[in-house]
Amino acid sequence: VGEQVSLKCSFKSSSPITESLTVDWTYRPLTGGQMETIFHYQSVPYPTTVGKFKDRISWVGNVAKGDASIAIQSPMMSDNGTFICSVKNPPDV
Repeated sequence: VGEQVSLKCSFKSSSPITESLTVDWTYRPLTGGQMETIFHYQSVPYPTTVGKFKDRISWVGNVAKGDASIAIQSPMMSDNGTFICSVKNPPDV
């Protein structure tokens, strides 16, 4: 709680990395409920502009190195839940 936390995500692709590569991070609260997209990346990072993670997520990945990690500032116990990282690199899915 209170310190920046990194959420690691690594990937391998059989296709060359291009600007078509996308990264999506989704979140579901521990208490259940709706999945929400909290981060999107395609050539540049697009952190969420709404919800509980607004202004608290930063891109720390490097797709050229197979890294799609993000960081969350000022984590709270209420942030507990399931975080899913999804990487697509067409035509490799």
